[in-house]
Amino acid sequence: MRSMCATNADRMGRLVALGSLLLLAPAAAQAQEPDAASADPFLQRALRVLETTPLIDGHNDLPWAIRQSETAPHDVEAPEHDLRGSTPFHTDIPRLRQGRVGAQFWSVYIPYESVEEGAARVQLEQIDIALQIIRKYPEAFELALTASDVERIFGEGRIASMLGMEGGHAIENSLGALRAFYAMGVRYMTLTHNGTLDWADAASDSARHDGLTEFGREVVREMNRLGMLVDLSHTSPATMNDALDVSEAPVIWSHASARGVRDHPRNVPDQVLRRLPDNGGVVMVTFVPSFLVAEGDATIADVADHIEHIVELAGIDHVGIGSDFDGISSTPVGLEDVSTFPVLFAELARRGWSDADLRKLAGENLLRVWREAEAVARRLQRERPPSTARMAPDGSILRDGTGPSGV
Repeated sequence: MRSMCATNADRMGRLVALGSLLLLAPAAAQAQEPDAASADPFLQRALRVLETTPLIDGHNDLPWAIRQSETAPHDVEAPEHDLRGSTPFHTDIPRLRQGRVGAQFWSVYIPYESVEEGAARVQLEQIDIALQIIRKYPEAFELALTASDVERIFGEGRIASMLGMEGGHAIENSLGALRAFYAMGVRYMTLTHNGTLDWADAASDSARHDGLTEFGREVVREMNRLGMLVDLSHTSPATMNDALDVSEAPVIWSHASARGVRDHPRNVPDQVLRRLPDNGGVVMVTFVPSFLVAEGDATIADVADHIEHIVELAGIDHVGIGSDFDGISSTPVGLEDVSTFPVLFAELARRGWSDADLRKLAGENLLRVWREAEAVARRLQRERPPSTARMAPDGSILRDGTGPSGV
């Protein structure tokens, strides 16, 4: 694997090679055809890896895209939303197959502004849409609640489907609501979206707490006890550091990139990346163009640069893929939809990545994180009951004799 400190000549050589690879992108999207892979040995290697290792994408906003559809909002059954054929989205079943997606976290995103109409209700509606999608196509999807489920479903030739909540505003400052969402199948929660909460600072809003409040730390503890992955995408660096201080399980970033490559508030600072080996967590690199480059078109090479920077600072065990397809209006050149994942893996193979490292990026790292989180949850459930903590107006925990567990 090559260092990010490439010379200009190295960079130019890679871009020339990438130009050839982009010409093959349509072929990669039709990777079932025998000649597609044989045209490029690096693409051939990528396809072999993804045939036997589940490619786990950390973030796809298809449920929200259906909710916001101009022609049939909320309607999973609308003909134009039939995932068995071509859709107006970045996502449908044929393209998921072409992209060798083995497992998908479907984001059940709700905007921060949902608090005005009842965030928990809107969250329930989004979970309902995602579950309708999964149930409508049993030949393609199955809800996965454990890491073992992912491996079994992938082994059966289907796409393991998980739910990820994007924004802690959905729990309305209630640990009981958090537990209820977990019981419905949610397996990660992003602590914040773009708005600072009563208990956590967001990256894209003013900081009020210097990270997590006392109640925010208890949210992380209760997520650990449940086995729900703590997602630090969208959070401020102070919140990231506080969560790393508190969490007994590995954390994730379901869709973020490297601030050392592109100085954007949604990306992960180098200082935080250096902490990942101690925590065991994974940054799932996103395809949002503005997170990848400051100006101009983002490319496959730019995504690869972010991946390699994370590997350089944190190690190969701490990186994954979190596209944000159907949550973004533009995409990197060559990564236009879910059919194109193999081309990214071919680019990394071209840069000297081994098959073993490609497997870690594809899904092995995330599966390890999930299994470790499950093990932590089993231990914590033996040690303490569900937390009864309630939040005070200042973000602390109410002290009324029902004190929180683990504090």
